[in-house]
Amino acid sequence: MMKTRIIAFVACLSTCLTMIIQSRAEDTKLAVMVFRGGQNLPLFAAQAKGFFAKRGLSVEVKFASSAAELPVGLADGRWQIIHSTSDNAVGIIKVNKLDVALVIGGDTAFNHVIVQPDVQALAELRGKTVVLDTANSGYAYLFYALLKKNRLNQGDYTVKTVGATPRRLEAMQKDKDNKAAVLNPPFAFQAVQAGLKDMGSTVKMMGPYQGTAGYTLRSWAKDNSDTLVKYLQGYIEGLRWVLDPANKEEATNLLADRLELPPNIAASVYAVVADKKEGFAKDGKFDLEGFKSVLELRAEYEGGTSTTPEQYLDLSYYQRALTGL
Repeated sequence: MMKTRIIAFVACLSTCLTMIIQSRAEDTKLAVMVFRGGQNLPLFAAQAKGFFAKRGLSVEVKFASSAAELPVGLADGRWQIIHSTSDNAVGIIKVNKLDVALVIGGDTAFNHVIVQPDVQALAELRGKTVVLDTANSGYAYLFYALLKKNRLNQGDYTVKTVGATPRRLEAMQKDKDNKAAVLNPPFAFQAVQAGLKDMGSTVKMMGPYQGTAGYTLRSWAKDNSDTLVKYLQGYIEGLRWVLDPANKEEATNLLADRLELPPNIAASVYAVVADKKEGFAKDGKFDLEGFKSVLELRAEYEGGTSTTPEQYLDLSYYQRALTGL
């Protein structure tokens, strides 16, 4: 009798495990492209805490090395969603002619101006070299405007383009003639730890700015609306978990693990992203005023007039996601 029960139990357990494996195999797979940095903590949390999995989603996070690869992988389906500066989405529409829509906000980008130790003021960058991701990115336009505010016009300094934030930090560390760059966490903290100087946040210098935001192809969103809503719900739940003070230690450890950071740097990054005034936007709310600044800067440095924010947005999926939480 006992042997029969054991056999029955083992058979039942085997069936249950098979069902779980099949269930996981049947999860909807999504690839999400991001730039490496602390802004991805809600994504890491949603993965680690099962907020995507419980909605039947298997989400892979990929790290981009340059903005140039974003539209290519979006067009050929290698990734379905991107979280990067909102200006990237505008560029993909205007330059790459892909019909994308911004579907959720995120943060101000947490950018700081980092300079070599011998630089005392931004006006001293006249005739010097500044390091950018590309010459025509949103953060480049932001830096141009900031330098203009300090009476430096384009042509008064040399621009060197090297790619994503880790490469900008590396360029400044390897060559002292690279005098300034815009960096976000954790790279801004690593820069200071390496002896570079922090001149302050770009938001405090320039005002509201919609930095990281989520976007996707409108056609994909239309064909996969339920999947997108579930994804946004998992993301928002991850964000809420991150901002809960009770989870501070675990969230900090998650940052350290996923970004391979020492504990002190991870703690500094968490303090920035969780800040009540300048940290993550509550529930990923999109900042229309900050996005207007993005569009105004693009118009200033590319010519033409600033366009209206609404034509780039489709927040209907976001509203559905919030309603269902």
